[in-house]
Amino acid sequence: MSERRIGVFICHCGGNISDYVDVAAVRDAVKDEPDVVVAETTIFACADATQTDMVQAIKDQNLDGLVVASCSPKLHTFTFRGVAKRAGMNPYTYTQVNIREQDSWAHTDDPEGATRKAIRLVKAGIAKTRLSAPLSPLEVETTPRTLVIGGGIAGLRAAIGLADIGLGVYLIEKGPEVGGWVAKFGNMYPQGRQGRKLIEELVSEVARRPSIKVFTNAELQSKSGSFGNYKVEIRVGGTSSLGIALEVGSIVVATGFDTYEPEIGEYGYGIDGVVTLPKFKELVDHAAGPLSYHGRPVKTVAYVYCVGSRQPEGNAYCSRYCCAATVHASIEVANLDPQVHQYHLYRDMRTYGKYELMYTESRERGSVYMKYPEDTPPTVARNSAGQLTVTTHDTLTGGEELTIRADLVVLVTGMVARKNAPLVSILKLPLGSDGFFNEIHPKLRPVETVVDGVLIAGACQGPKNSSESVASGLAAVTQSAAILKKGVAELDPMVAQVDADKCTWCGLCEETCPYAAVDRTEVTGKTVAVVNPAVCKGCGGCAPVCPEDAIDLRGYTDAQIRAMIENLAEVPVL
Repeated sequence: MSERRIGVFICHCGGNISDYVDVAAVRDAVKDEPDVVVAETTIFACADATQTDMVQAIKDQNLDGLVVASCSPKLHTFTFRGVAKRAGMNPYTYTQVNIREQDSWAHTDDPEGATRKAIRLVKAGIAKTRLSAPLSPLEVETTPRTLVIGGGIAGLRAAIGLADIGLGVYLIEKGPEVGGWVAKFGNMYPQGRQGRKLIEELVSEVARRPSIKVFTNAELQSKSGSFGNYKVEIRVGGTSSLGIALEVGSIVVATGFDTYEPEIGEYGYGIDGVVTLPKFKELVDHAAGPLSYHGRPVKTVAYVYCVGSRQPEGNAYCSRYCCAATVHASIEVANLDPQVHQYHLYRDMRTYGKYELMYTESRERGSVYMKYPEDTPPTVARNSAGQLTVTTHDTLTGGEELTIRADLVVLVTGMVARKNAPLVSILKLPLGSDGFFNEIHPKLRPVETVVDGVLIAGACQGPKNSSESVASGLAAVTQSAAILKKGVAELDPMVAQVDADKCTWCGLCEETCPYAAVDRTEVTGKTVAVVNPAVCKGCGGCAPVCPEDAIDLRGYTDAQIRAMIENLAEVPVL
């Protein structure tokens, strides 16, 4: 290969890297590497000003290769591909080297070792770039229709948004009717409107748009095809099961959440008068006057927060919405009967943003808030007189033990991920450790998944209130529009390719591929493997199982990987 002209930019990451890695030493160690004509350090490589400088350097030095040593490629692959593209350089001759997550953050106790490792990592990136070849994105025509899975508030709002920008929509709902959780609610925050009314309005808007077709009692059965041109089959139940084949360009998953169900005995659950937050919300919503429970007037309510959330064993995450929902419910109770005594037993109050005003109003309306220690949660029981009691320690008043006699105890339960193994299997949806669906990045790509054209919205990706769910649904709309409105989608060209001369078709690659991207074909009377580039995700799983070494991965060829290993090794690899 002829000589290359490679530029190397090493990021301080505002101290995330430079606090533990001597970035100047890394620059000095690589600046004289073969084919390196630019080697610089920068405080923030992703900053707009730095990107502008990179574009200028590429143009001035006529660079044909770019190495950025910074954070994870998961964050800024598209950022620096964009830099290369704006400078007139092929974006696939850029390599991002991770010296933050894989180096500085991993070796905070050994700056010298971290610096040596960074030098080897950057040299490996240079070696890979040296052997890189210009690639062109794969272009496919797209189908201007979207499948929305889930008919809750996020799915309904997404369907309306998609229709309004000119896309066809198939909305499927597993239950007998759309609306989800919100359809069950009365007054809600922050809108101050009834959930049932909100859903009725959305359903009316859906009915006014002929480009939206709604299927209830329906589930996704299969998905095939490729990004921009998915073929799906849905199964519609009811009196007779019916399979319907559809063609869509993108899929929005908005399957919602389930609520945590305590175990019997957990914070007194199972005792008459101990209810979960959803049950309490239903009780309040249907109350026409002063609150009562099983025919008995309710004069004292005790709320126990963080039931099923932020637990050392179980759900470690915070559901976020529970505090505000409970505070709002307490205001609703005060509206029904100002004489009701309300005690809130919490670990930390998270009425974030404008909901802090709601917290203030609740206290002004008479609610008493008591902070219990993390290691000493409240206990709920019935005393010898048959009264429901809650015993707690209030850290705000010196930790003194207090016992509250209550007519009703509300366990403030959070959201949990809705289990849907068949859907996860069909769509290859990535799950987090909490069971919710994972986006690529919560800030940079908040509704995209690693499966191209499959987007997530609403509480299926994590606890959200209704406003946040609608916002993520609309984000999925804009992302679908970006994919489908152009009529053509660009796919990453870093896919597997087969050398037909070497291939003897053993079928191992077909068995290994998780995306069904490998098939067999005839080439001059010989059966060989062929990769569908529109389906292949470039995972590389097929390459190592090929006994004839007939499969290579564009952008990560065997030669590039070997060159990287040579430069990473302490001693030459023989």
